[in-house]
Amino acid sequence: MKKVLITGGTGMVGRALTDALLAKGYHVIVMSRKRKEANTAQLSWAEWNVEQQTIDADAISQADYIIHLAGAGVADKRWTATRKKEIADSRVMSGQLLVKALSEIPNRVKAVVSASAIGWYGPDPEVPNPSPFTEEAAPYSDFLGQTCRQWEESTEALTAKGIRLAKLRIGIVLSNKGGALKEFVKPLRFGVASVLGSGRQVVSWVHIDDLVQLFIYAIENEQVAGVYNAVAPQPVTNRQLILAIAKSRKRFYITLPVPAFVLKLMLGEMSIEVLKSATVSAKKIQQTGFAFRYTGVEEAAKSFF
Repeated sequence: MKKVLITGGTGMVGRALTDALLAKGYHVIVMSRKRKEANTAQLSWAEWNVEQQTIDADAISQADYIIHLAGAGVADKRWTATRKKEIADSRVMSGQLLVKALSEIPNRVKAVVSASAIGWYGPDPEVPNPSPFTEEAAPYSDFLGQTCRQWEESTEALTAKGIRLAKLRIGIVLSNKGGALKEFVKPLRFGVASVLGSGRQVVSWVHIDDLVQLFIYAIENEQVAGVYNAVAPQPVTNRQLILAIAKSRKRFYITLPVPAFVLKLMLGEMSIEVLKSATVSAKKIQQTGFAFRYTGVEEAAKSFF
């Protein structure tokens, strides 16, 4: 039985990924600050402390693959200077800890698949953008762009150790277990479809089921190495996304724009990301043979309601 170690395994993506791996017959080791549950035949828990740079050596030695998801939630809190440091440090320091562990602890790890984000890219130069961002684009100069750069660099040394390294730049994840979809649905409960800003900004999204399958595909296919965008093939505008979600609920609603200045007052610097248009290409991962189940946002939205 192959063993997959997951960092950040208690988050939304980590929980869905754990369930999918268990269903495929893998043994999953969830790396956490504190053990959450008792071990079973297929699921075990291990401890690490990123700040103190400590990790369970047995877990590292037993793993065949590592999926690295750890990192403080980008949208969980307002971006104060302290929070921005926490967001960056949690990603960079955890990556560095994995590199250190895999250098010092005898192991059989064949591949590491690390999360990254499309925050790597800046805003579209024009909307609509006829040339979607590809993996070759340089990181943008803002907070998220530079955080993603450091995040990806933190694990790069693994390639020199002969470990296959893949990095998935994840778009806006649609899931009925939390994340962005939960926030989009809140005003719909009151019959309001809240379009953000102009609504013209492009959202590069991915269904949680496809994202989970992307991670599994990356560990199972040796040709998958380097950076790939983890986004659906058909990006949509914010307005299209919100209305697709609203229609899928089959309830009465009115469309109500939320002006940009209101979002800036509510979210501060984080509003930049909410209002940013980023059209990101999925072609590179598709060219390896990966097939998305959810290519259109209407079909994706209907799967949740």
